Amino acid sequence: MNEKYYLGAYWPGRVEPVESCARRAEVFFRLLAPVEPTFNRWFEKAKSRADALRYPFVPNEESLLNLFSTKYRLEQVGVSFSAWNGEPDGASTGVRLACGSTSDLLGDLCVMELPTRGEARERVLTAPVLSQALRAAALAWDPQWGIATSTAHRDRVSEFAVPGTFVGWVTYLSRRLGTVPPLPSPVHVELIEDKGTLIVICPERFTVGNPEHIALAEQVHDQLNRAGLLKPIPPQG
Repeated sequence: MNEKYYLGAYWPGRVEPVESCARRAEVFFRLLAPVEPTFNRWFEKAKSRADALRYPFVPNEESLLNLFSTKYRLEQVGVSFSAWNGEPDGASTGVRLACGSTSDLLGDLCVMELPTRGEARERVLTAPVLSQALRAAALAWDPQWGIATSTAHRDRVSEFAVPGTFVGWVTYLSRRLGTVPPLPSPVHVELIEDKGTLIVICPERFTVGNPEHIALAEQVHDQLNRAGLLKPIPPQG
């Protein structure tokens, strides 16, 4: 089974100006760049590969503010922006950002669609790379909860894929949620500055086909749930 993996960071609607969204996005892309060679160039997402390749952008605060203030800002929705790294089909990574919504029906998020095949997939789908990428999202966006796991695992443990309610290969919990209890080996726990805690279930690739992985994730889920750390995040746009 060729599982598809994604990374996401989510937070309840945080009303903030477009300038703040641009600053946070600049930090995210800057911290992401050293993690993986294919995270060093970005294009605005378009209807086709050919169209997207016409719109490269430099992910600094100035250029992002220009994009966010014009093409990608909607009333109440805030900033809604998608980027793509220009790699061939299967080897590409996409990023979707939503920031600064004033609607109670929308939350904010940063989601990465990760490679599904090729050398990029082998490099990216490792515990160190996903940990660093989720760390970048945590430092940039200060989310309530973050995840890096396969969609097959997400769908297995969460009927409606509700952010904040389950544990994946790599999970991030804001310190605002509370204190992470001691967790069983081989789970790795790492503090992310003063923001929160990163939890890595296992050093090898986590898959739904491995019963040991699933059992360990369930054990960690139960412990975090008993500690009151897994809480639904409002609807995501």
